[in-house]
Amino acid sequence: MAFEHPHPTPAGVVERPVSPLAMDPRHAKGGLAHQVNIPETSVFYNLEAAARRFPEKTAIQFFGAAVSYRQLLQDAEHMAGYLQQVCGVKRGDRVIVFSQNCPQFITAYFATLRADACFVPVNAMLLEDELRHIVEDSGAVAAFVGEELLAQVQPLLGTSCLRHVVVHAYGDALGDDDAGLPVPGEVRRRSSDAPLPAGVDRWNAALARAIVPAAHLAGPDDLCMLPYTSGTTGAPKACVHTHRTVMTSFYGSSQWRRVSPESTFLAVAPLFHLLGLQTNVNSAILAGATIVLLPRWDREAAAILIERHRVTFWAALPAMLVDFFAQPGIEERDLSSLSMVTGGGAATPQRINDILKNRYGLDYIEGYGLTETASFLCTNPVHKPKRGCLGVPTFGVQLRIVDPETRQEVPQGEVGEIVVHAAQVMLGYWNKPQANAETFMVMDGKRFFRTGDLASMDEDGYVFMRDRLKRMINASGYKVWPAEVEAMLNAHPSILEACVIAAPDEKRGETVKAVVALRTGAGDSEADLLGWCREHMATYKAPRIVQIVGSLPKGPTGKIAWRELQEQEHARAAATSN
Repeated sequence: MAFEHPHPTPAGVVERPVSPLAMDPRHAKGGLAHQVNIPETSVFYNLEAAARRFPEKTAIQFFGAAVSYRQLLQDAEHMAGYLQQVCGVKRGDRVIVFSQNCPQFITAYFATLRADACFVPVNAMLLEDELRHIVEDSGAVAAFVGEELLAQVQPLLGTSCLRHVVVHAYGDALGDDDAGLPVPGEVRRRSSDAPLPAGVDRWNAALARAIVPAAHLAGPDDLCMLPYTSGTTGAPKACVHTHRTVMTSFYGSSQWRRVSPESTFLAVAPLFHLLGLQTNVNSAILAGATIVLLPRWDREAAAILIERHRVTFWAALPAMLVDFFAQPGIEERDLSSLSMVTGGGAATPQRINDILKNRYGLDYIEGYGLTETASFLCTNPVHKPKRGCLGVPTFGVQLRIVDPETRQEVPQGEVGEIVVHAAQVMLGYWNKPQANAETFMVMDGKRFFRTGDLASMDEDGYVFMRDRLKRMINASGYKVWPAEVEAMLNAHPSILEACVIAAPDEKRGETVKAVVALRTGAGDSEADLLGWCREHMATYKAPRIVQIVGSLPKGPTGKIAWRELQEQEHARAAATSN
């Protein structure tokens, strides 16, 4: 039962490259193959294969507790049986995972795939109204939820399509010994004995039933996941990914980055983001490697874990590296096991590049990808990276730089929009035909995805980010979309109109600023509005700065001139720094 494409493809148009996927031979050096063959299996099969090859090897290290591949496979199988026989989950049904990083998250992910269902990752910082949109839009029928997040989910039971919830406590995944690590108090908490509402069961009770699932039927073209991303208009949209699109991304990434069974990953990037899931879970499980898991960023714990478990692979955002190398005594830590530090999403300070190179002999391997492309799209060759660069197109990725208006390719070196034809590109947005029509274009008989990012390409084929066609704000690696925040602000009874822009921030890179005009007679202060935002929006979205003005500038058509406000903010920041 392959998934039906979300929108029709014009006759004669090539949807995506066919395996094997080749790359520019100029960059296939230093041991990198010039092409890859993508497996024709489900993503779940990778766990099954790893467990058969390395049954007693540690798959997940969670503070002082180790989960073997045999145990991970068994738990995923039993939870898949629970989904099918107790929750009534059928092939293609959507299942939400709403949790911080923990072993239960990884088990729930693979259990969902083992049940032939579709995984829907949800940012653990979302509030009830934001979560309701995802539940109703995806049609999710079941959910795995961290115990501290149950209050956000409970109102949706019985008032939406959501029928069943399995709740887990992070402390249940810990052993009796914390191994002397700084375990946060909320992670130590184990399951309570408090009664649960109808439709909710505890993780341990569900596992204890040891239900054997039906035969695994999903193949490469079945629906695999619906990760949500926001655009420049309206509420978040789900990206339709099959097992094939997801596998293409992380299989290519694993080959490019030389992942092996002896690799050890420090997994601290949130698993509800594809950066964390694809890089630190799917790539690791494919190889039979070990995942050293942290629920959230803690620079001291990260240093201890790298040293203790001889971590080799670390996907780290630039802001994370800045904080990590600022901690006292870091020079004394033995980080010699690191062989790959990779990331992207923001400019990396030169001093961080210098520390990595001079102290550890490492280059920071920057890359580029989107939720719509299952994360892995461009990256720097390991043997020849360029600083401040997105890298080069990876296996099978046909990348063009085009004029956003004419859609014609621009000359080499000039700035234009990145458009890509690649096997990891999503099939489309879930139930969003208009967005699909705007997002895809046909060139030379092939279907290209418009990224909305502006870049240029040098004479060697390396891509350099120049600007954002879309209005996305990158706050500590979290994508914040102004239109979504503006829609929330406009629900405030005192706000007449609002415009959200990016304000430079020393720690976050960028932070969210709201410029608002109030209704006549409204007496709200900027502090009042900031407090309201914190109550109604996820922490990373909520504006950190509010500026009240008499009116907002408008363009000739009456639209708010957000670019003018953005330019004023940059000018103000530049004047302050001088």
